[in-house]
Amino acid sequence: MDIFGSSGVRGVAGKGLSPDFVLRVARAAATEWDTDRVAVARDTRTTGQLFANIAAGGIASTGAAVDRLGVAPTPAVTRYCEHESIPAVLITASHNPPEYNGIKLVGTDGIELSIPTLERIETHILEENFAVAPWNEITDTRRVESVNDDYIDELVASVDREAIAAADLTVAIDPGHGAGALTSPEFYRRLGCTVLTVNGQPDGHFPGRLPEPVEDHLGDLCRLVASTDADVGIAHDGDADRAIFVDEDGTFISGEESFAALAAESLSAGDSTVAAVNVSQRLVDVCNDVGATLELTPIGATNIITRITELWDAGKSVPIAGEGNGGIFFPNYRLVRDGAYIGAKFLELLVDRPASEVVAPYQDYYNVRRNLEYEGDREKKAMVSAAAAYVRTIDADINSTDGFRMDHGDAWVLVRPSGTEPKIRIYAEASDPKRADELATDVYNVISDAY
Repeated sequence: MDIFGSSGVRGVAGKGLSPDFVLRVARAAATEWDTDRVAVARDTRTTGQLFANIAAGGIASTGAAVDRLGVAPTPAVTRYCEHESIPAVLITASHNPPEYNGIKLVGTDGIELSIPTLERIETHILEENFAVAPWNEITDTRRVESVNDDYIDELVASVDREAIAAADLTVAIDPGHGAGALTSPEFYRRLGCTVLTVNGQPDGHFPGRLPEPVEDHLGDLCRLVASTDADVGIAHDGDADRAIFVDEDGTFISGEESFAALAAESLSAGDSTVAAVNVSQRLVDVCNDVGATLELTPIGATNIITRITELWDAGKSVPIAGEGNGGIFFPNYRLVRDGAYIGAKFLELLVDRPASEVVAPYQDYYNVRRNLEYEGDREKKAMVSAAAAYVRTIDADINSTDGFRMDHGDAWVLVRPSGTEPKIRIYAEASDPKRADELATDVYNVISDAY
């Protein structure tokens, strides 16, 4: 795909993502869908309302009515699509910095669009082939107010509320000023938890922290948990489709650790799970222990969703899937990453033991992540070529599903271009932190010298 990346399309607002481009995507999607109604929603970013207005106008120009959902988490929007059987244009840049915005497209089944459908929409964009309704077929736009409340109601009914409430948990929530600020605090209160919040005001400037829930951004949450004797901290990204945790001591829990703990609880012999090519050895170990099959895909929700549906079509059971960044699918619930639901499933693990004990079996590995920015396709190609040349010189098992994953047996390193930002990403993992750092540094130095 030339336009849609690993999870929609994103860019710096006004530059990589222009108003004209948003208009063309909205018109192309509505043309491909050929439906009577389309929903439009957004996260809290300052450019969200501008782009949502433009998208609504583009959709209306094709003759479809528009349901304006306002600010809502991605999983609330996908739920609305599924229940109303209408598609949606969602204006969000998820975990990207505040200056970014983006577009996710959701189908009538409440699932982000498959690669073949996205490719057809790309064709409409590139060929400027858009439906245009005559003046007397332009229909109404309506505001839908109940999206977030209905979403919370469904969440409460979908988890073990009685067990969570009986545990009398204190939960610290950090929505990161994103769309989850409108839903997660209320959801966890409805589960019977005492709820504390930080960065809980919806604000597209993200004054308290940047949207991505990584360790460097979660100091406030760690301090809140430690100073209040909370049982756990839960952090979201901008559209609340991820959940990252902090244990009862205020210690950051990596997404790889929480994913492994949730997978160990969810998987049984004969099950399948799907993860991206940067999968941690933690999940590999869990699959080996329980007798489950692990399927690897390129990084990004679109690729994981596509593989899950293929496994379903083949009659396979896929109770959990996802990535180690906090974006986990529980497909038997719904085929969407849902930060609030992920958080509640983790709370179910805390009913009889603290968070630190839940993840203790999965802390034998150390992860390093590096990013190297590039300017333009020429510099990107030089860096990728340098990585390819480096791969040919080393003694490792190579997986080129998405970039280059080099498995050394005791450790691995992955280098790949980001699907959402102008960066080359480097991931490394080993049981020895020095080994992980050396692997990442070696690749970083090779690539940084390439241009």
